Amino acid sequence: MAKAKLPTDDEAAEEAASAAFRKQIRFWLITAVLFAGFLYLFSNILLPFVAGMALAYFLDPVADRLQRLGLSRIMATVVILVCFIVLLTLALVVLIPVLASQMADFAAKVPGYVEKLQQLVTNFDPQWLEQRFGVDAAGLREGLNSLLSTGFGFLSTVFQSIWSSGVALFTIASLFVITPVVAFYMLLDWDRMVAVVDSWVPRDHVETVRRLAIDINAATAGFVRGQGTLCLVLGVMYAIGLTLTGLNFGVLIGLFAGLISFIPYVGSMVGLVLSVGVAFVQFWPDWTMVVAVAAVFFVGQFIEGNILQPRLVGKSVGLHPVWLMFALFAFGALFGFVGLLVAVPAAAAVAVLVRFAIGRYLESPLYHGHAVPPPVEARKASGSNPDK
Repeated sequence: MAKAKLPTDDEAAEEAASAAFRKQIRFWLITAVLFAGFLYLFSNILLPFVAGMALAYFLDPVADRLQRLGLSRIMATVVILVCFIVLLTLALVVLIPVLASQMADFAAKVPGYVEKLQQLVTNFDPQWLEQRFGVDAAGLREGLNSLLSTGFGFLSTVFQSIWSSGVALFTIASLFVITPVVAFYMLLDWDRMVAVVDSWVPRDHVETVRRLAIDINAATAGFVRGQGTLCLVLGVMYAIGLTLTGLNFGVLIGLFAGLISFIPYVGSMVGLVLSVGVAFVQFWPDWTMVVAVAAVFFVGQFIEGNILQPRLVGKSVGLHPVWLMFALFAFGALFGFVGLLVAVPAAAAVAVLVRFAIGRYLESPLYHGHAVPPPVEARKASGSNPDK
């Protein structure tokens, strides 16, 4: 009878490591499922709490800097939140009436704008396109008219949805009452909470978890702090530039284009199309003003790419635009507005973990296999001749 082959020490160690890895995978998958279920069940009441946590995360570097200047943590927290609330209140008092007026006026004038643009397209005679490129003039005219009607109808619906959501958002008293309280306590205890969570990590994996946490924080901070600040600056810059050109709804279009600029090129393109469409109706046939309106976004793109982006964001985001859009749509569809707030850190965490898992896989025997000859250095160290 053949004797059963006993496992070697290396095989036993590999099997133990594989079992431990499978156990960790099960643990983190169960944790992720429980977290998703918690968000789904309590998404209707989590908004002020998640907003407070996001606000505390955004302002934590400012608190650290004030501490280095000599203030205590509680004094730094009080100063930051008081200044933030005052600035937010002033901004809302100034912007809300203007945005409300422009939103109502824009919704009322959209049909007239579409009709005027259709008239401009209809009066344009594209016979030279038909003669040179074989494009049917009637089909081109109908296609442009349909595109204008569909596009402006979609944009009108988007603006109305955003406005109605914003009004519903600001009517929630808890957002103004609970969010500052949550932000105050989170900002006050931020460093202590990080230290407590770090003490819970298994000591065998603490260095790996810390490295992953640093990578996730770098990606999240680059987006939330850097890209968030960039969007605010672009929104203000676009709004001021369009207002100086005399464009109708300049503040509304500029702020909207800036706030959606976290998706590369989408904010500037949407703002450019909207503003140029309005400029054609408002200033036609004055081409100078239409070019001036378009120049606002071209100049804004130049400033963003060469000045703001390197200084505020740099290369620390590490989130692909397609992955970011998918995360925003997926979390928004599943968990509503709370999901939009959670989407960015969740997308950053998943991206870092996937890169880490791929790196471990490329270093593992599962990738290299057992039939791969040892590297040249290893064979030299073992005394074998690599040339034989």
